[in-house]
Amino acid sequence: MNLKKLVSMLLLIALLFTIAIGIAEEDPKKAYAGTTIHVLLESHVTSESMVQLMNEFEEETGIKVEAEVIPYAELQTKAALSFSQNDSYYDVIFNNYIFLNGFVENDYIAQLDSYIADPKLNMYVDPDDFIEGYREAGQFNGNTYMLPVYGESVFFMYRKDLFEEYNIQVPKTLEELYQAAATVYEKSNGSIYGIALRGSKSMLTVPYAVYLWSNGGRWFDENGKCVVDSPEGIKAVEMYVEIMNKYAPAGYANFGWPETRTAFDQGVAAMCIDATVNGAYNETSEESTVAGKVGYATVPLQVPEDQLYGYPCSLTAHGLYLNKLSENPEAAFLFMSWATSAVFQKQSLEISADCGATSKTVFMSEAYQNRYGAFVDAMVDAVNVGNPEFAPTIAQASEVKALVCAAVSSVLAGEDTAEHAMKTVAEEINKNILGIE
Repeated sequence: MNLKKLVSMLLLIALLFTIAIGIAEEDPKKAYAGTTIHVLLESHVTSESMVQLMNEFEEETGIKVEAEVIPYAELQTKAALSFSQNDSYYDVIFNNYIFLNGFVENDYIAQLDSYIADPKLNMYVDPDDFIEGYREAGQFNGNTYMLPVYGESVFFMYRKDLFEEYNIQVPKTLEELYQAAATVYEKSNGSIYGIALRGSKSMLTVPYAVYLWSNGGRWFDENGKCVVDSPEGIKAVEMYVEIMNKYAPAGYANFGWPETRTAFDQGVAAMCIDATVNGAYNETSEESTVAGKVGYATVPLQVPEDQLYGYPCSLTAHGLYLNKLSENPEAAFLFMSWATSAVFQKQSLEISADCGATSKTVFMSEAYQNRYGAFVDAMVDAVNVGNPEFAPTIAQASEVKALVCAAVSSVLAGEDTAEHAMKTVAEEINKNILGIE
């Protein structure tokens, strides 16, 4: 190449570089244009919206987003494996808040406060707009590690038309819940099952925890010892197994969240206890056969409220984590701030059954109230009493949940008794996981 051509090429490169700098200075959202980030998302209505709207973020910022969506039951295993292998591939991970403590203690995720405070990076999200409980769920020792984009609790759903037809009162206790399930099943001659609850070993934490806390039990005592083998804990398993074996739909042992939701909104079962997002499917899904026929209430209590260690419904937040080893942390945070912003959540509200707004602006909007008015009051009641310790939040949460759910599953399958299964699993958790004799 002759000198003249070389000079011309260098001048062209310099010009393009100057233009790029000028664009970035003119529009700071373009500061990371040309960067590619990888995000791991749980299969969820919020993820559906992210994927559908992602092209808008890419056009605004010039950042390419490669998104991978996998079932929730597989998410934590894949995330933990990636983190433990010091893998920088996934810049952002969408996951439940219950894993936050473990992520922090293992130094897997980045603290976000400096990103949030930097006006050059945070051009989308206002942390003060997050509902307080959800915002606090993303913090550890006062520092922010997760931006919440979806929140939920657990509530009780029932068919108002069937309750009226069979003269059933809304259950206040788990015993009354059992009687209501029996009444529906018997009076419909078995054509309608009494209740749909999760039964899959990998996803039965919700119904198990409802029965555990409702009976006055808890996962751990004040000394951190696992006490799922308490009399209350054993009774919880016995009551859960009894109603499932008698009045749940066939094949319940394979029911995770999708199957349980479908069994209720397709009219297969008369009652359901599950996530508050189910209300959106009941009332707005084109496939639902029960819209307008569903009543919503807080979860039945087996013992008086003053005997509870915590309310038997969750305060759950799902959000975005930044991999501490991300090679593009600024671009990744820009995506995180966009995907948790009020603007995004408002759009998500309009295109999917996404009722779990973490933005106060969206939650209080007329559009939200109009769309989800049938169950919003019951959902607010559940969130207000939601128990942040509904599921384990300790660093070893995954191991504890897996072992306890396997133990409950063995009772559900008739392979063990509740007393033996829970005493065995409590001993294993205390000795081998928590190091408590």
